[in-house]
Amino acid sequence: MLLQLPTNEALADDGTPMAQTRAGQLRGVATPGGGAQFLGIPFAQPPVGELRWREPLPAKPWAGVRDANAFGAPCAQPVLGAWNRHDAETSQEDCLYLNVVTPVWPAKAKLPVMFWLHGGANEGGTASTVFYNGGTLASHGVVVVSVNYRLGIFVFFAHPGLTRESAHHGSGNYGLMDQILALRWVIDNIDKFGGDPANITVFGQSAGAIDTGLLMTSPAKDLFQKAIEQSGASFSAAVPLLADAEQAGESAGTNLGAPAGDGAIAYLRQIPASELIGKWMVLKPHPRFGPDVDGWVISRLPAQVFASGQESAIPLMFGTTNREFGAMETGMPGSADGLRRMISTLSGSFAPQALAAYGLADGGSGANDAFYGTAQDQWAADLIFRCPATTQGEWHSAAHRPAYEYEFDHAIPGQESKGAVHSSDLPYVFGSFPKTGNLAGNAGDIDYKISDLMETYWTNFAKAGDPNSSGLPNWPRFGESKAFIQFAQDGHVVNATGLRAAQCNVYKQAMAERMKSPR
Repeated sequence: MLLQLPTNEALADDGTPMAQTRAGQLRGVATPGGGAQFLGIPFAQPPVGELRWREPLPAKPWAGVRDANAFGAPCAQPVLGAWNRHDAETSQEDCLYLNVVTPVWPAKAKLPVMFWLHGGANEGGTASTVFYNGGTLASHGVVVVSVNYRLGIFVFFAHPGLTRESAHHGSGNYGLMDQILALRWVIDNIDKFGGDPANITVFGQSAGAIDTGLLMTSPAKDLFQKAIEQSGASFSAAVPLLADAEQAGESAGTNLGAPAGDGAIAYLRQIPASELIGKWMVLKPHPRFGPDVDGWVISRLPAQVFASGQESAIPLMFGTTNREFGAMETGMPGSADGLRRMISTLSGSFAPQALAAYGLADGGSGANDAFYGTAQDQWAADLIFRCPATTQGEWHSAAHRPAYEYEFDHAIPGQESKGAVHSSDLPYVFGSFPKTGNLAGNAGDIDYKISDLMETYWTNFAKAGDPNSSGLPNWPRFGESKAFIQFAQDGHVVNATGLRAAQCNVYKQAMAERMKSPR
């Protein structure tokens, strides 16, 4: 017997949380403190067989009550390192599930929704983990939704055959389509979980941050009300035009054994997911697939959209860690001469200024920095993370939209010699401190203090578009002064302006020059 509540939430006789969605009823899990979790909720039909490399379709309704007490499988992915080995070994192509965590059940009021997009280079990772769903973020008064989306060869593979069969005359960007469908699911159903469908913050880290920025330029740009980008921006990685992406996909398809002509896609769709991943990973040179200007999900270069102020007209919070990925992780040239050549190539007519900013002008050996690392490390983090984020923030702010920037400088306990590397901020944002893995450390009082502070800032922003509230150190708007805050190693919040201004001003000018010749 179920006790139906006016809000369409319910409790079973034994106190088990129940929720009614448009597709059917769900049985969740009660959490300590009076909240609830609903895990492994299908928001789309399995993208398998003929649905591989197609726009996702809404999940089919089910009869009876569906248990939502276990995560769905991670999306199909290769082993990319120790960080995603478990995800890869348990991954499946049938993976389009999301999770909902709410702090109060039954809900007393409609709470802001924070819609999480996980990182992993759009090739690995998952939302199907206790790390994102078992921490303390929701306890700050928000409903947290975490989403699986297609990865790797299944997410951004473009091909002329796929373009021909598409109603939108484009191909690639299937993972972004998954995210958009998940957003629509939230709008249609989240009120049944105590969430406010008119107050959604999309937030993500690394690839999830890139995708958040891309969604701000997409047909979904009006489906959410705020955005947070952690270590990524919409143009952190190159976004090729459709024709170039199709050419790369056609070449990869041929190398995977697909016949020429109309039979290529049918051939590739019949290869089992694990076999396709194995074949893809051993191709030399290894093709990597990313978002493309398909004319529908991405209609223009993201940098052009932000530069012209035509992205989502919403508050934006963004930031980076002080070390991110360095030269070793990103494969940057190890020698000064090699770095000089790369900077000169990518900086175009602004190469003299860029070389000077890294101590490489006039044959210099590169300027090391005790805080940001070697010239190679600085270039890697600036090129991929810091400067795209600050440039995007400048353009967003210039369009008179609120923007807030941070730099996270607190290293994982035990990893102080490395600085705050890529993903170091994640345990603090989610209040989830793992005991094993690359983010593991012996968290102490200062770590819990920083975590509570960051969770308060993040959820304040989700509630009202401003991270500030009484009792917190002031976080000024980015604005013309390019103000930002630093979460320092000692736990203090430090105000500053012009993060990496010399380097990022050159990046912005070079980016504007490159936009004139998008190929």
